[in-house]
Amino acid sequence: MAEPTVVDARRLLCPMPVIRLQQAIAGLAPGDEVELLSTDPGSRRDVPAWCRVHRHEVLGCEERGDGVIVTRVRVVGR
Repeated sequence: MAEPTVVDARRLLCPMPVIRLQQAIAGLAPGDEVELLSTDPGSRRDVPAWCRVHRHEVLGCEERGDGVIVTRVRVVGR
């Protein structure tokens, strides 16, 4: 399996983490994965909500010890 595309949205506030995720997904194929790095606490709810609307799959979301929220998303379709 290929490594995920990493999107660095650290130090960006809402709505920028979701916008950066959307831009990255636009160039990917179904089945590809994205790892979003964010420090905006709102991304914990905003990214899953965006994924539900656009039918992508959230594979996991965790906060690292350094305060970075890592959300992994699988591209499902368009």
